Amino acid sequence: MSEDDIAGLLPAFYARVRADVVLGPIFEGGVDDWPHHLDKLEAFWSSVMLSSGRYKGQPMVAHLKHADHMTRDNFARWLTLWRQTTEELLAPELVRQLQDRAHRIAESLQLGVQFQRDRLVA
Repeated sequence: MSEDDIAGLLPAFYARVRADVVLGPIFEGGVDDWPHHLDKLEAFWSSVMLSSGRYKGQPMVAHLKHADHMTRDNFARWLTLWRQTTEELLAPELVRQLQDRAHRIAESLQLGVQFQRDRLVA
């Protein structure tokens, strides 16, 4: 895995997300500066996959703003597009690593969102 792999993957993946009939409107409504957002996502995945330390944000806080859209079905759709894109663009050993990590991140985000929902109800 390299920075070049990440830099090639993310624009292609998010082009699919933006074109998706379900996810596209959600992401278009939540992102107002795509070049900046892609830079941030590249830093995130660089930190996750390469331990680069480039990402300095708080992904849970960022995603909580969009909690209404953080459904199991939407995560499944996101993961399907991720799987398709990684399989088309990257070597199999990288695909497995990225897919495993994406599944764990999605699960963590879903649990975090549900925890916040439960706190608000209690």
